[in-house]
Amino acid sequence: MTLCWEGIVMTSQPVSNFMISSPKAKPRARRARRKESRPSELLQAARELFIERGFAATRLEDVASRAGVSKGTLYLYFRSKDELFKAVVRGGILPAITKADALVGQFAGSTSDLLRVIVTGIWSSVGSTLLSGIPKLIISESGNFPDLAQFYYREVIQRGLAVMAGILKRGIQRGELRKLDIEPVARAMMGPILLMLLWRHSFQRFESEPLAIERYFDSYLTLVLDGLREPNPPGAAR
Repeated sequence: MTLCWEGIVMTSQPVSNFMISSPKAKPRARRARRKESRPSELLQAARELFIERGFAATRLEDVASRAGVSKGTLYLYFRSKDELFKAVVRGGILPAITKADALVGQFAGSTSDLLRVIVTGIWSSVGSTLLSGIPKLIISESGNFPDLAQFYYREVIQRGLAVMAGILKRGIQRGELRKLDIEPVARAMMGPILLMLLWRHSFQRFESEPLAIERYFDSYLTLVLDGLREPNPPGAAR
């Protein structure tokens, strides 16, 4: 069965058969001064600076400078640094979660295939991009900016856990997964994904041979699915 996450075509094969690496950054061309393009240019500049410097050290004048506009122009679109950060999250991470949530309700294949598509799709959309640095930023600066941490928990963490819970409920209802306590299992399933996001922006630089993401997710999915499967699913030989 062919599975699709936006423009990425996937099949019911190991992750290594369809995972893609992050695209190489292209030199930025001179920015056109079209009003309709300015919000996206500001968001791109903000995303880069938030990951490079952190939230506290990023100044709005630096965002404006990198985007090629004045600080006054930035304020026409975003009233504060908090609002700008929230726009980065809503425009970059939330679409992937929304896509995953829709797939839980629409997917026609097995729950194992559904989990594989969602995990690798979210990694392709978020984990393999600069957005993968956002979780580390939130964790490191949550003490100084609790309102932003609460926003991220509400908008991203809770929605992500709800997607995982939806996958588990679907599998249990279809008799593919054994009955289990959904809430803690959903958190346990999210943990290894979060670890790899943090690892990419901390310890990976010190590895002489970084672990291939294909191997990591193949092992993750094997471990999770072997632990969750119903021993005698419907239609299995007795």
